[in-house]
Amino acid sequence: MPKQVDYESRRRRIAEAVCLLVDERGPEGVSMRDVAARAQVSLGAVQRCFRSKGEMLLFAVDHVGERITERVRTRLAASPAQSAATALGHTANEIALLREEHRAEARIWLAFIAQASVSEPLAGPLRTSYAALQNLLARLITEATDRGGSADEGATPPNPQHEACTLLALADGLTTHVLIGHLTAEEAEEVLHTHLAGLWERLGTTRPRKTV
Repeated sequence: MPKQVDYESRRRRIAEAVCLLVDERGPEGVSMRDVAARAQVSLGAVQRCFRSKGEMLLFAVDHVGERITERVRTRLAASPAQSAATALGHTANEIALLREEHRAEARIWLAFIAQASVSEPLAGPLRTSYAALQNLLARLITEATDRGGSADEGATPPNPQHEACTLLALADGLTTHVLIGHLTAEEAEEVLHTHLAGLWERLGTTRPRKTV
């Protein structure tokens, strides 16, 4: 009886191999043959899963984005009773990839972004990932605003999408600054916490304890 192949599992295994090679060489230095060797599958197996290197890289980009998003969901689900402000802090910290165990993932993500600046096919999935993260941050900011109200009577409440865009850009920038050694992870966490503290004041919420 022929052996049944779990193609989705194999595709994820190949995506992990792609990520390891991207971390070492960048996307341009990745070949399907080298991916096959790193994933410990045949070149034919890789080619049956992906018709081209470009298709393989696109899947790997989605794979990294989904891994980050899933980690955010897991952390939020672990503490369902937490305030929206605390949940926002946890989410921003996960997105920034500041912890040591996420340093390789941060390098891979930024390597894909660098390549996407000259490759529209790669840029598309990255825009989709950023849009999903921004919408999640905006939802948490909206929840915090609804629960906390405005800090000043009659003041215009913050625009959730604008605040989410700012926070996402800050988290992304901190990732880069830590990777190149401009900031330590601890310094970056303090920058993020200071920004969030200012946001709590504008929202009129009770400032949560430090979440990063």
